Amino acid sequence: MISYSDYLNNIFPGVKVQKISVNAGFSCPNRDGTIGIGGCSYCRNDSFSPAYCMEKEPISLQIEKGKAFFARKYPQMKYLAYFQAYTNTYSQDIDLLKNMYEEAIGCKDIVGLVIGTRPDTLPDRVINLLADINLRLPVFLEIGAETSSDQTLSAINRHHTWKDVSDAVNRAADKGIRCGLHLIAGLPGEDRQQILANVKAACGLPIETLKLHQLQILKDTPLCRQWEAGEIDLQPFSLDEYLDLCVEIIKIVPDSIVIERFLSQSPPGLVVEPKWGLKNYQFMNLLHKTIIES
Repeated sequence: MISYSDYLNNIFPGVKVQKISVNAGFSCPNRDGTIGIGGCSYCRNDSFSPAYCMEKEPISLQIEKGKAFFARKYPQMKYLAYFQAYTNTYSQDIDLLKNMYEEAIGCKDIVGLVIGTRPDTLPDRVINLLADINLRLPVFLEIGAETSSDQTLSAINRHHTWKDVSDAVNRAADKGIRCGLHLIAGLPGEDRQQILANVKAACGLPIETLKLHQLQILKDTPLCRQWEAGEIDLQPFSLDEYLDLCVEIIKIVPDSIVIERFLSQSPPGLVVEPKWGLKNYQFMNLLHKTIIES
């Protein structure tokens, strides 16, 4: 299994590269009423946004603050500007998108862009823009798929389909853009068989990376309220169950696809279940141990 750091080393040989999160102030079409309201039922954006990442500040300032945060440990670091919060291709104004991306890549030591988005906000004009930028420096698309089940996508208020995912990935990959998919294990109504089916479906697309994490039930989300009211079928993983599932997933993901992560780490005060209390390196140590013993 190739590590994500090795994957980046192949693209940026001899250079240590770190993502810097950027909040460009975007919304999502399932939040603002375009196709729905309330956003994804599990989502609480402040659970993964770094302290230096504030949407009211210019993108270049957020990047400089991020660089200052990481440079204390690695002074020679280069960076990927990571448009992370919400849906970062969601705008009818193509010039607005272009200006935001250009502001980021104009910052010193930025060597690439990572764009987190939804599959239904990648029309051809946006993919063409990213493809043009990709001729100058690498562009990585992180597309939130979450599951290959349209029934589940509806249940969690995503308001897109798996066909949208397949279409977006194929069109972007055809333009030479590196694509990755995001999946969540343990969504309402999904058993182990469905989770593995999600992974297999993702691996059938022209992606280079896969981000997987366990579903976390976070305070003050629609999912939490539904779960507490007994309105949804949801059994959070135990740590051992999830480790065992990850071993199965590793076995079915081809070597051509890099698994970037397995674990979500929201602030402990926001997490209702599961409360594992693990850092990523601690989880990976347990996973390696489980692989050896399996």
